[in-house]
Amino acid sequence: MSGKVLIVDDEPDIRELLQLTLGRMSLDTTGAADVESAKRILESETFDLCLTDMRLPDGDGLDLVELIQNKYSNMPVAVITAHGSTETAIRALKNGAFDFVSKPVDLQKLRFLVDSAMALSTTGNSIPTTAEVAENTDPQSSITGESEKIEAMRQQISRLARTQAPVYVSGESGSGKELAARAIHNQSARRQAPFVAVNCGAIPEELMESELFGHLKGSFTGADHDKQGLFEAAKGGTLFLDEIADLPLHTQVKLLRVIQEKAFRAVGSQKETPTNIRIVSATHKNLAHEVEEGNFRQDLYYRINVIELAVPSLRERVEDIPALSESIMKKIALENQQPVCQLTADAMETLGQYDFPGNVRELENILQRAVALCENQNVTSENLNLMENFRQQSARAAQPVDSPTASPQPSSDHDYSLEKHLEAIEIKAIEQALEETRWNKTKAAKKLGMSFRSLRYRLKKLGLD
Repeated sequence: MSGKVLIVDDEPDIRELLQLTLGRMSLDTTGAADVESAKRILESETFDLCLTDMRLPDGDGLDLVELIQNKYSNMPVAVITAHGSTETAIRALKNGAFDFVSKPVDLQKLRFLVDSAMALSTTGNSIPTTAEVAENTDPQSSITGESEKIEAMRQQISRLARTQAPVYVSGESGSGKELAARAIHNQSARRQAPFVAVNCGAIPEELMESELFGHLKGSFTGADHDKQGLFEAAKGGTLFLDEIADLPLHTQVKLLRVIQEKAFRAVGSQKETPTNIRIVSATHKNLAHEVEEGNFRQDLYYRINVIELAVPSLRERVEDIPALSESIMKKIALENQQPVCQLTADAMETLGQYDFPGNVRELENILQRAVALCENQNVTSENLNLMENFRQQSARAAQPVDSPTASPQPSSDHDYSLEKHLEAIEIKAIEQALEETRWNKTKAAKKLGMSFRSLRYRLKKLGLD
């Protein structure tokens, strides 16, 4: 490794320790004792990384973070904070700092930080642009669309890729939160390391800790071999915790400690293993509301929600529907090894009038069904089969905002059937429970107040299995 690092700290002993440590990593270092000295040095020399203390004689380390963000945006800056100063570290990350390290400085963690930061150097391995990422990424896993909201999101992703700050991705179900998380990873210094995604809502509560942190053989009944956890699998890369609101409270405590200490302990182990990963989390729920209800720890909320990335719903970017539809049609054709189907003008107009409560995921399902029904590779409005969806859309539009969800109503007195009406209500309740639990039938049954066997029977009887 080669490169130049500016170290800003008013304590000579700390500067000497940092310069010695980085020198052993084959890095050239220059020291500065205060903000003004650092500013003068930055005007005359080019650096690949700045490492600054937060408390300086003539100012705050945040002053340097802000200056570097404005004038030397291609250079990552990391801050040294007082031990346990969580609020200060979060402020630095929100202001654009690449990462932070606490005093007394753990040299192993410092080396991790420097290795990652140097990968961002414009004189070394520069970070790829959005266009370069799109060119070298599977088209089906890239973010599609040219709307104003999508362009704004792409720009924010590019900025987030230059930091190590934990990111909270918010958005409705099916809007593309995992795609956004992957885009952050693909543009970051960690792009050569693994991107590991886990749906927290799909893991049984009793197995959650083992899945995340791993376990040793014999640590519990059935543990007949050592198991690697997801934190270890994502080493050096990004761990995407989807539906993080579904984490049990006791696991939330352990996750908070891992984030704070940057080390985890496997189930049954007596020693902690250092971890060098970036955490990106997401949920379709209102996480602030979950905190208020006591379902999510407030201290963990503030640690994972350093920066929020909001993914727009599909109805907020209707102009992207044609491009998304074309991309989805190509994907379907590739999977089925058949010619690409085309949407007729009336089909495209129909899609533009629908509000897509299920977002891009619902658009994919609609088009998959339509392709199966179409003739001569032309998808018509009739193939989309959206009449029932439009009836539900009209019902939602007519329903007062603060009223409970309206029950399905019979279409007329002539075809009214109590049995069918009750079945419609039951189907809606079951589908909603499955959607909210990410199709985890055990959790859905619990949410509905019935046994797993009862739910399985109802699914079969109602034709939902």
